[in-house]
Amino acid sequence: MAPAKRNKASAGRKVKDKWKAKEWYKVHAPRMFNEAEIGETPSADPEYVLGRTAEVTVQDLTGDFSKMHIKLKFKVTSVDGYDAKTSFIGHDLTSDYVRRLTRRRKTKTDHVVDVVTKDGFTYRIKTMSIAERRIQSSQEDGMRRIIAETLVAIGQEKTLSEIVKDIVSGDLAKDLARACRVVIPIKRIEIRKSEVLASGEGEPESIIPAAEVEAEEEAPAEEPVAEEPVAEEEAPAEEPTE
Repeated sequence: MAPAKRNKASAGRKVKDKWKAKEWYKVHAPRMFNEAEIGETPSADPEYVLGRTAEVTVQDLTGDFSKMHIKLKFKVTSVDGYDAKTSFIGHDLTSDYVRRLTRRRKTKTDHVVDVVTKDGFTYRIKTMSIAERRIQSSQEDGMRRIIAETLVAIGQEKTLSEIVKDIVSGDLAKDLARACRVVIPIKRIEIRKSEVLASGEGEPESIIPAAEVEAEEEAPAEEPVAEEPVAEEEAPAEEPTE
């Protein structure tokens, strides 16, 4: 019995020592999101941090409560000291948000389009169309064709960061819904998911305006008022004694 107890104790010590050897690395978003800190990860070696992925909602990055359903995905590509740098690899919508959109008596149609952006990124975009009634297969084919043509044209005109900005703001979904009106008046189109398949030229630019730091104007220091010296009262001259 004694050797077994010793083995358990030594195993516990080994696990404890293993955790002591680990360091915490701060994970930062890429320049596209102003390199904001999005979390921490432990590791005994910086090489083990490479390739790890992190998810964060747009609300966490910008404070916009209306964007809490959009999840951004990042992958660690380099480590500098205890700072882990990432690159954007895609986005996704939360499952509860998708369920709310696809209630009964509504038709959901999924589309997948691969585009090449102006700066050379291969970007897969998955759209989700919501219709109030049943639509015909010919109408679905027409929507798929228009969505594909529109996205490919947008990719030729815009960089990856510009497309991601339009996805987050909802402008891209509105443009697609507007384009599909020639086939069928579609109630709503959502960019359900996206994925960067191949990197392009350089690092995408920031899509979040840098917060303006309002410097408080320092009030000019008041010059100390020089106090006038208090003149000592002169003692009355003594009258000469006779």
